[in-house]
Amino acid sequence: MINKPIPKGYKDEHYPPIPTRTRKFLRKCWLFQIIRFFVLNLKIMRIVVGGHN
Repeated sequence: MINKPIPKGYKDEHYPPIPTRTRKFLRKCWLFQIIRFFVLNLKIMRIVVGGHN
């Protein structure tokens, strides 16, 4: 008979972090999402414009 390792429970590090109440609110807040949308677009435009020099 071959000795098979016995599986043990996973450690807490293996699970994804649980979002806080603030993070959940910001994910649903349309004003915050609009601001983040424009910030992301500005970052992309900086890369695109910088590549055309």
